[in-house]
Parts: sequence; C-alpha cells; structure tokens
Amino acid sequence: MILIVDLCGERGSLSRFEFVHPVSAIVGGAGEMAGTVHLSDLSLAACRAADGIVLCGTAIKDHAWQGLLGELDWLRNVRTPVLGICAGSQLIAALHGGKVTPWPVIGMQQTTVLEDDEVLGKERSFEAYHLHNLGPSLPPGFRLLAGTEDRAEAFRHPERQLWGVLFHPEVRNEWIVKDFVGICRNGSGAVVGKT
Repeated sequence: MILIVDLCGERGSLSRFEFVHPVSAIVGGAGEMAGTVHLSDLSLAACRAADGIVLCGTAIKDHAWQGLLGELDWLRNVRTPVLGICAGSQLIAALHGGKVTPWPVIGMQQTTVLEDDEVLGKERSFEAYHLHNLGPSLPPGFRLLAGTEDRAEAFRHPERQLWGVLFHPEVRNEWIVKDFVGICRNGSGAVVGKT
C-alpha cells in the first residue's frame, strides 16, 4: 500500500481534489492500493506499514506544513521510500537542512534531468508543470537531479529511497509516480514507467 499524504492546511480542503486525488488515481492505475491520510493524522506506525509514501503538493499559498516542522522531525528517520511533490519536496528539504525561499512559478517549464535516476529516468529534458510560491535549495549531502543547488527542481538522498520534485508529475509526467510505485513494489529500484 502506498500512503498518500495530504499536506493541505485544512483537513478536507477542496485542494485535495487537485493535489491528492490525482496522485491516488495514478497509484491505483499502477496496480497498487493507495491509502490517504491528512498530515495532522500522519503517524510513524502508518509510515512504517506502508510500502511507500507520497507527500503531495498544496495550493500555491498554502504553507501550513511549515508551522509543523518541529512536530514532523521524526519523518527524517523514516526508511520507507518517499516521494515529495512540490510542498512535499519543500518539506523534505527543510527537514534535511535545505532552505525554502520565495520562488513563484506557474505553468509549464523545461526541466533537465542531470543524471540517470530510477524515478526521473534517463538524463534528458522534458516539460513539467510548476505551481508554487516557494522552492527548496538542495539539502546538504543530497544529489541534485534537476535545477541548481539554490533552486532544486528535483533531488534525491544519496543512500535512501527519498526523492523530492518541485513540479507536479501528476499533471503531465505520471510516469514519475508510476516509477516510484514500481520501486516501492519491487524494492529493487527497478524502473517500470520510464518514457
């Protein structure tokens, strides 16, 4: 089961239809069961029981997760595979020593993968949908997969299966979520949806 985490500030927010439900549909379409939980109900036990965790994006001005960083510090020690999307990537960066600063972008942007990766695929460029007011810097020790160290579009932990992507793969790059699901299913880092 893949645990889909709703980072929206309000439980039951209409934003979940834009940021959470599409990710859940992709996971289900990839043949895996998806369970959804609001950030306020997230627990270490639920994370450990899941085969993978997706930290979803939020509305452009919804940064409520920033007020919970102290309470979420335990997430740094979760060893379950994790994919952070937009606000989820910002959360991962902030928990691991990266900075989250103003970086407003709305719309399609060219994204260049800097090295082959199990989730992002081969080194190449593609269009990705961005919808964010903030963006992360590369957390210390992480590998930069797209962007720059000050403006990290995608990154990965050097040893763990922990990724952050600032753009929204659920909009146009579903294969990223499917590849992540394949990693969670196989436990081997095998790529299933690469295009």
